[in-house]
This record gives sequence, structure tokens and C-alpha cells, in this order.
Amino acid sequence: MPRAGLTTDRLVRAGAELADEVGFDQVTVSAVARRFDVKVASLYSHLKNSQDLRTRIALLALEELADRAADALAGRAGKDALAAYADVLRDYAQRHPGRYAAARLPLDPETAAASAGVRHAQMTRALLRGYDLTEPDQTHAVRLLGSVFHGYISLELAGGFSHSAPAPEETWTWVLDRLDALLRGAPAS
Repeated sequence: MPRAGLTTDRLVRAGAELADEVGFDQVTVSAVARRFDVKVASLYSHLKNSQDLRTRIALLALEELADRAADALAGRAGKDALAAYADVLRDYAQRHPGRYAAARLPLDPETAAASAGVRHAQMTRALLRGYDLTEPDQTHAVRLLGSVFHGYISLELAGGFSHSAPAPEETWTWVLDRLDALLRGAPAS
């Protein structure tokens, strides 16, 4: 019988909070059980195992990011949309580093297809419509943006830019300006 007060949603949110505190790679069913001061077996009526917990945290993170990105993109186009989307990712990563890491978890094809990851892809393509790219350039641009944003954010989270000038914020703005210029001037294939 499930322990009173424990729900799958509550356990997943506790796991997400734990991920932000200690790192996504440290999240296990055992660690979440310790948070609630219950035996691990109490959680198995809600979660299959640690991989199930990690997948559910990834899905939560993707959903939270998609909701924030959709709000930020509303009514924007071109460079404004590009910067708004990028800033949402960066801000989320800084506020929720464990959840951001969770959002990068590889998902099986069926889970991925049903996740908010699909919304991210749609929003990225929507913001790229402001740059009038045709295929395959649009797909290349989606991959470029994902690589640049994730690469920069990961390096920044790891402290890679904290030891020299200019400030990371200045470089972030520079990167967004250059991406915008590249996308505006990209020749058709």
C-alpha cells in the first residue's frame, strides 16, 4: 500500500530539487527515500527504479523549459526570438543545473516523441522562420543553435569563463549577435 502523502509527482519534484542541489548523476530512488525518511520499498509503488525516476525528472525539466520558452517567444521574431529562447535556456541552467542536466538525458524514441522535447524542436524551427532558411539549412541551424547554446551553458556552469575578462554575459551577447548575423546572411544551399 502506498505511504500516505507520497505521490509520483511529489517524488519526481523532490528528485528534481535533489538534482539541483547535488547533481543529476547523484539522484537515485534511495536518495529520494532518505529525503522523505522512508524505506526505499515505499517508493516502488510510485517508481519502477532509479532510471524511471531520472526519466521522469528529465520529462519534468523538458516541460518546464518548454513552458518558459513558449512564454518568452510569444510575439517575438528574428534576433529577439533567438535571444529570448537562448536566455531561457541559460537562465534555467543557472537556476536549475540538475534539471538542466536531466533535460539532456537520452530518452527512448517513444518517450522522446511524447515529451516536451518535441515542443522545443518546434519552437526552434519557429524562431528560425524569421531567418527564411530552407532545408537542409534549417536543420543545420537547429543543430548549430543547440550545440552553441548547450556548449556555452555547460562551459559556463563548469566555471570555464570565470577566470578571465570579458564577463560571460558580454560574451553571451556577442555570441547571440554573431549567430543572428550568420543566420541572416546564410546563403541558400
